[in-house]
Amino acid sequence: MIKRLFDNRLFILFIFPFIIGSLSVLSFQPFNFTIINFVIFPLFFYIIVYVSKKSQSVYRKKPHKINLFTVGLAFGFGFYISGVSWIVNSLTFDESFRILIPFGLIFIPLFLSLFMAIPIILIGSSLRFNLSSLVIFSGTLAFSDYLRAKLLTGFPWNLWAYSTSWLIEIVQILNHIGLYAYNLIVVTLFTLPIIILFRISTNKKILLLFSATLFVLSLFIYGNYIINKNKRFLLTVKNKQLIKVISPNFELKYDLSKNEIEERFKKIIRYSEPNKEKKTLFIWPEGAFSGYSYSDILIFKELIKKNFSKNHFIILGSNKLDLKSGQYFNSMIVVDNNFEIIGNYNKRKLVPFGEFLPFENFLNNFGFKKITEGHGSFLKGKINKNLSINNFNILPLICYEIIFTEFIQKSKKETNLIINISEDGWFGNTIGPDQHFAKSIFRAVENNTFLIRSANKGISAIIDNKGNVIKQLDRHEAGNIELEIPLIKSKKNKNDLIFFSLLITYLLIFFIYKKKNAKK
Repeated sequence: MIKRLFDNRLFILFIFPFIIGSLSVLSFQPFNFTIINFVIFPLFFYIIVYVSKKSQSVYRKKPHKINLFTVGLAFGFGFYISGVSWIVNSLTFDESFRILIPFGLIFIPLFLSLFMAIPIILIGSSLRFNLSSLVIFSGTLAFSDYLRAKLLTGFPWNLWAYSTSWLIEIVQILNHIGLYAYNLIVVTLFTLPIIILFRISTNKKILLLFSATLFVLSLFIYGNYIINKNKRFLLTVKNKQLIKVISPNFELKYDLSKNEIEERFKKIIRYSEPNKEKKTLFIWPEGAFSGYSYSDILIFKELIKKNFSKNHFIILGSNKLDLKSGQYFNSMIVVDNNFEIIGNYNKRKLVPFGEFLPFENFLNNFGFKKITEGHGSFLKGKINKNLSINNFNILPLICYEIIFTEFIQKSKKETNLIINISEDGWFGNTIGPDQHFAKSIFRAVENNTFLIRSANKGISAIIDNKGNVIKQLDRHEAGNIELEIPLIKSKKNKNDLIFFSLLITYLLIFFIYKKKNAKK
């Protein structure tokens, strides 16, 4: 039965790779069934070797490269359609965009699948059941993930490393080696069980698996030590500031009236529960005043003056007009109790089609616009600028900027807090908000800094500098959480040098083994 299935071209080239690619979503938040990757990666490796071999006999009707491309594309399509299908939920808020749902559901995952298919074309015919093949397979997939994060606008969503987001002890190594080096190690470990099919002695197989297990155990022990040491350290930190994170759980709606905005103001103030005697920084989410710019909501400044004191500052998301161009930025602003801006950050990584329309002048002719309210694209922020409030030196990240580790690498060494505001209502009841939240854990560990996240219709949380979630509000909860935050300066891996060093090492191992095998 199994042999018949594996000899079936449709099954082995399309169906089976698609199925195992789709199942990989179970390894990420909210499922966290990470162990499934230790089955998926060896199966994927096996299929590539099997198809490469069969292309010389059974599957000769089409060129060898096309068969390998098809396997990679099918696996990638399964991976992306199951992992990022939440994207299309954002197209349901405006009737004019519903026609684009098939495009978002099929063509976006299909395009992203090229980051899996093209590498398999390049290395597929070289793969054998040996250690050098395992090394080049892992290195190539990790490098492909790196390219996906960097090319065009970049989309480093669901790198395989994120499937370990709940394993906080193991994740501690991130702060030393960086995300992409860690991703390379994770991919290698996931693929390692394929060695049971290698033509090496049983003793070598046992030794390799034992060594890998010992390595993971060492990471866990090290991480556990670091976390416990950090708990003791936090008790000694005297410089602490009170922060309140508010999640209003507003419905995502277009064309709100001024009365509706006023009701939102009153509700979010009530959730904030300001104590005029306590020095507090309030964090409100992105999108709370949907479609309204800062200049529009100034009419409600009396509500702020009445409820907040000089001891208070508020961080919130708002559109902000650029007087020179007449266009708007998506901004994070800091206001005082007079509702005057004392600090401002303009979003630098805009969401394609969501916040800006590629080829806008051309596509406007066909009636297309960005998904968010308003016809014009947002302006892109250009300045890498921290926000300074009293003792806070804040790295601001708006919405999906949290998925880009480059902001952490380039952040100032004086940074002692990361704040991420988001509107996760676009994702609806999909797995999107859970996956989005997982990235916050990694950014906190990478920068060794407390991270505050305020998300409307998403997970709001206070995360410590080792990735532990101290307090959180789930996606449908409204209210606030608060904590006196210890202000810790960042200490991080500043570039991808370790990743490329490992990658070069993998290449050297591959070529050395290949040369040795050629002499036999």
